[in-house]
Amino acid sequence: MKLPVSRVLAVLISSTLASQAQADVAIDVIGGYEVSFSGLVQADGNWFNNDVVDLNGSSGINGKDSEFELRRAELVLSGKGTLFDWVMGYDAKADKWLDVNLKWKRGSSYLMVGQFKQPNSMEELSSTKNNDFISKAMTTNTFGLSRRVGVAYGADNAQWGYSVSAFGREMTRGLAKGQGVGGRVYYAPFVESGRFLHLGASLLDYDTSNDTQRWRIRPDADLATQRLLDTGNITNADRIRTAGLEAAWVNGPIKLQAEYMRSKTSRTNESAGADFDADSWYVSGLWNLTGETWGYKGGTPTTKGADDPASGMWQLGLRVDGANLNDGAIKGGQGTNLTLGVNWYWRSNAKFMLNYVAVQSSKFSASAGEDIDDNPGILEARAQFYW
Repeated sequence: MKLPVSRVLAVLISSTLASQAQADVAIDVIGGYEVSFSGLVQADGNWFNNDVVDLNGSSGINGKDSEFELRRAELVLSGKGTLFDWVMGYDAKADKWLDVNLKWKRGSSYLMVGQFKQPNSMEELSSTKNNDFISKAMTTNTFGLSRRVGVAYGADNAQWGYSVSAFGREMTRGLAKGQGVGGRVYYAPFVESGRFLHLGASLLDYDTSNDTQRWRIRPDADLATQRLLDTGNITNADRIRTAGLEAAWVNGPIKLQAEYMRSKTSRTNESAGADFDADSWYVSGLWNLTGETWGYKGGTPTTKGADDPASGMWQLGLRVDGANLNDGAIKGGQGTNLTLGVNWYWRSNAKFMLNYVAVQSSKFSASAGEDIDDNPGILEARAQFYW
């Protein structure tokens, strides 16, 4: 669904001005559950300064190096009770189910059944509406496993926690599938008001789909229709095992965050080809110019919002991330991106983001018989409305 960005921005801004500043909309107390309704609408624009590959080539036949799209239109109904919480979420833009699960609570422990984000990737587990950058890092988008149907057991304490999960396919037909298990542990040596240190580790092990796996990565631009890094189809693929390390440090208005993931694609036998190893990482920093800090819950940083909603909260961000999809005979390429960003949380329902991504990538070309560098630049903008 492609919409003119001017029209999308007008709708978002007018909706913001007309609304009262609030988060989840409380509906009623039904059967002992506090029922609320929340939503998220995001509209993106990407402008490409292409180098070698036309990053919007499949849709840019009109000669324009730009893309505009309604990125998300999420609607979520949730209920909170004494022993159970439940949630039903749907993305009308992507036409897919989000979190749909029932969670039993006892103290800090919980048992969850349904569709939920799997226990890996701190960035993936964080709230989408509070992403530090418009596109999640290559690490998260490539090796982070998002929502699957399954069962999980874990505990979230003030300074430590864990989660173990067994899962299958996505709830929406035709999307990701493959049975597997996963786990994540985290520990915070200190958690104080406006100051904490987080350390974590995760492991996933799951089946491939149809004995084929393909790793490919957009250059930190969600609207790019071409990938600069791409392994092609890895046939006779059996299982995927991904290990991750994560860390975050907050001191007042400063947040530093980093993750590293290494993934092995096992193949059925040696004659099918060697196993494939790949890795990716990112390091990011964020500075709240208006002085706000972050909270900490469930092993992820939480965004509190502006101290003065009328003027809003301003953030400056810097991220460096890299990925390597070269291993043996498979030449998927490697790259490093630098992203500069500014975010403005205005009042309690609107957020505006502007990013610039400088890409450095290199991939083997069979026709040229050598590695070809491709170093484009990308300007990205997002308007977001949420409640």
